[in-house]
Amino acid sequence: MLAPSGDQYAISAAGYRAVVTESGAALRELAYAGRPLVDGFAEHEMSSGGRGQILMPWPNRIRDGRYSFGGRDLQLPLTEPKRHNASHGLARWAAWTLEEHTANSVSLQYRLMAQTGYPWLVDLHVLYDLSADGLTVTQTATNLSNEAAPFASGAHPYLSVGPGPVDSWELTLPADTRSLTDDRLLPVARESVDGTGYDFRVSRPIGDVEFDNAFTDLARDGEGVATVTVRESASGPGLALWADENHRWLLVYTADDVPATARRSIAVEPMTAQADAFRSGEDLLTLAPAGSPGDEVSVSWGIRALD
Repeated sequence: MLAPSGDQYAISAAGYRAVVTESGAALRELAYAGRPLVDGFAEHEMSSGGRGQILMPWPNRIRDGRYSFGGRDLQLPLTEPKRHNASHGLARWAAWTLEEHTANSVSLQYRLMAQTGYPWLVDLHVLYDLSADGLTVTQTATNLSNEAAPFASGAHPYLSVGPGPVDSWELTLPADTRSLTDDRLLPVARESVDGTGYDFRVSRPIGDVEFDNAFTDLARDGEGVATVTVRESASGPGLALWADENHRWLLVYTADDVPATARRSIAVEPMTAQADAFRSGEDLLTLAPAGSPGDEVSVSWGIRALD
């Protein structure tokens, strides 16, 4: 019997093992030396809470599913009816087509057809590659339309360094600024993390802090990479999630609003733009018309184990 998430693509290298699914090109499993690095979902289950999903052509939410672009007013389906939002893009439940599957890598693609609310034809592509450096994920979008198209990219891994809860886990989050949201989880303001409970620029236990916010103004290394670390304890095993310079935001979420999985793991979602970017225009990418410079964008992030 076929799994709810379709075909399963297992890859491995240098002690790492991952499983990617046909449905949404989602990262269902990632482990190192048998130790889970993500809190995914079982083969007999479908993804819940966005677990492991790829979020394109936008991550997070669009208020009322309405936005304007190129002189047109557009309306997307409300995929989060409870909050009257369009949520997490148009590709996370689609059947992605296998492009190549090797021992240590798998690439999938999905042609996003022009449709009501997003009238552009865009090819989406994702490559998962395992090496001694861990998992590298590269997400690419190519505009096939004769008009410019709005675009943003994200992903939704839940990080795990043990059975949970996350309270005793040590978190380093290199962000100076937190986005503040309303009751629909849409941004309304932002604040410095200075002097707040959300300042994790120096590693410390998560404690009772509840996360469901986007963070920006990220500290980066000389190559523009921002890195989040999570450890089971100050000296225990852990992991690092890194995001390239295209990812200006990290959404951090402890699922306190989901009793079945609350604080079992911590989602750290690399995003090129935060919620409502199709309306605000902030950090929104524009894919140039097909055949023009800038008609393609490619972004990368990844996860590696820490001893």
